[in-house]
Amino acid sequence: MSELKVVRSIMRSAPSFADELRARSDSELQLLFKLRADLIAPVPSDMTALSIRATSGPSLVRAIESLNQWQFEVLEACVALEEPLSIKSIIAATDKAAALIINELIARALLYKDGEDLRAPRALRDMIGTQPAGLGPVGPAKVKFKDLDEAPKAAHEILERLTWGPPRGQVGDVRKKGTAVAWLIEHHFLIPMDQTTVAMPREVGLFLRKGKVHKKITTTAPELVGEKRKQSEIDRAAIAGISNVLRWCHELMNYWAEETPSTLQAGGLGIRDLRKAAEHLGVTENCAAFVAELCYLSGIVVADPDGRVLPTSAFDMWQLKTPEEQWVEIATLWSLTSRVAGLVGKADSKNVNALGAELDRVNAAVIRAHILKMLLERAELAPSLDSAQSFIQWVYPNRRGGTLHADLVEWTLRESEWLGITGQGALSSFGNRFIEDADSIKINEALPKPVDHILIQADNTAIAPGPLTIEIARHLSTFADIESRGGATVYRFSESSIRRGLDHGHSGDEIRTFLTKTSKTPMPQPLEYLISDVARKHGRLKVGYANTYLRCEDEATINQILGDKRLEHLRLRQIAPQVIISDTESRETIEELRSAGYFPAGESNTGSVITAAGQTRAKSRPKPPRIIGEATEPSQTILNSAVRALRAGEKASARQPQRGAEVPRSTANETMDMLNKYIGEEVSLIIGYADTNGGVTQRIIDPLSISLGTLVARDHGSGEVQHFRIPRITGVTPA
Repeated sequence: MSELKVVRSIMRSAPSFADELRARSDSELQLLFKLRADLIAPVPSDMTALSIRATSGPSLVRAIESLNQWQFEVLEACVALEEPLSIKSIIAATDKAAALIINELIARALLYKDGEDLRAPRALRDMIGTQPAGLGPVGPAKVKFKDLDEAPKAAHEILERLTWGPPRGQVGDVRKKGTAVAWLIEHHFLIPMDQTTVAMPREVGLFLRKGKVHKKITTTAPELVGEKRKQSEIDRAAIAGISNVLRWCHELMNYWAEETPSTLQAGGLGIRDLRKAAEHLGVTENCAAFVAELCYLSGIVVADPDGRVLPTSAFDMWQLKTPEEQWVEIATLWSLTSRVAGLVGKADSKNVNALGAELDRVNAAVIRAHILKMLLERAELAPSLDSAQSFIQWVYPNRRGGTLHADLVEWTLRESEWLGITGQGALSSFGNRFIEDADSIKINEALPKPVDHILIQADNTAIAPGPLTIEIARHLSTFADIESRGGATVYRFSESSIRRGLDHGHSGDEIRTFLTKTSKTPMPQPLEYLISDVARKHGRLKVGYANTYLRCEDEATINQILGDKRLEHLRLRQIAPQVIISDTESRETIEELRSAGYFPAGESNTGSVITAAGQTRAKSRPKPPRIIGEATEPSQTILNSAVRALRAGEKASARQPQRGAEVPRSTANETMDMLNKYIGEEVSLIIGYADTNGGVTQRIIDPLSISLGTLVARDHGSGEVQHFRIPRITGVTPA
């Protein structure tokens, strides 16, 4: 049965909300649970419990938030009108297109049938408020609208100002006689709320609005406008985005394994470290935060207990996956997560940092889903930002206020482009297959094959004519900086990059050997000289870890450092011809010396040069963030089980003994006789069953067999075959 037919078949008579739920078919209940998944998390014990949960505040908030603008306007009209409601009266107050919406609201249990009429749960009226659509409270007295013909002109002006809301107004004194306000109060067109406040009764507002609840209704979503793109151009841009985002993840993890950042005391990545990561990747800080969050979601990076941010061992396993597997993993996590990377760096989000705990927004995944659906339904269209924001505002209205709703649309479109779900703003074929959950996204076929060589140029650069293999890219990034990216990546060798390679344990000979072996062009002499010169200088100046000493056999270098004004803030003091000490930490001292153009190396307590491990990994296990958001749409199996359990619970509730009556009690012999009598007879029994804590509950069962002191029976509550220990059965009675 189609969902529309299921919705229409609900329209039947029932005296109460709980009874109306009881009257729904299994298909109708499944549709309700599909639309409001929170109602079966967990499954209620019976229909009464279901009706209570469906009218609870948290559940109603979720249900109302799931409505589009037109659905909410119809619901708001139903709450504004006097009960009992009729379909005719609702259509008269809104539009003839409301007929289908009414059925949808009934399917969501936001309206229910009472005979031939409709009612809204009382809690729903309280949730929407006392001034639905800007209408005032229900008046205490009947109003004679013919009296308006005799009203003073000032009275008409007052009513006109209050007609479309807000329905309340301030006056000097409601007790003052002879005024237009006094005339309106006397004829019940206004209600005095206190000495200086009056309100227009709801029936007066509806009369002046000519029976319409809303001044303007929007039965359809605003039209999306934008530029049309060719699918081939979209896919070319998208595959470039896919290649970039995978490369960014690899580069960032390799970079943090070498240049390990630390978390802030309040948690998250500091602005300074984020800026360094952005510079290394050659992207904006917003993009760097987005890439860091993708890695965090995938569990390939974690903040160790010691405060260091490091790749995990899962990164090594992640690198062994195919590009398509890697992309599908990060794209899926992005679509589901409640974390919003766009908050990082936002002007009014000063304390929000990448990898921090303040990035969760409960509606983030819902908005992403709406945007992906919007793109899916409009092939080859790159919608403008304003158009997309207006469309999403109608589909998923921002009823709680704030500007983040529009920002989320902008950030989602931007991140979709970075991920390659879109290309040039329109949905790519890869994004289409991803949304449709296709078996193959066809990314592996579209990406260029990895290359295992580079081309060294005479200007101390090297060109990678395509994506490099993992090992070559890892080694090359240790002692070369990426200068430009694209179809071919350009790496540049410099003093600082060669020094970084030496700091991470590579000797000058190892660097030369690697480049000679990897390059298909001969190594130019200037690059050889550069490597030799930096390797010769490296380690001549040594920095200790005793807050802090500098040792150098070259006294000229010592004198140069002491006279360098750029290093005055380190408060350096010479204690020997070849030794300087400082109060600053050794790590900071090394960084300052490097930025001033020196070539220090760390020194251990034995006097040997310290080199950092190039591929360090976090000691702690991956800790991907949990998802904070709404319940996901349940599978058909879960829906079937929920309805079956609910029916069984309803059956058990109907057979519950009266208040004060005891659960079944019988002797051990009577219990065994009763069980043996009905085994295999397809007769249901009610048993009292004690749990491990001594509590006794009633179960409705169909006994199947007895073996080794255990009753095997089908439990109506779960619909499954379960085992009951006979000593725990307190009694048996026919159902």
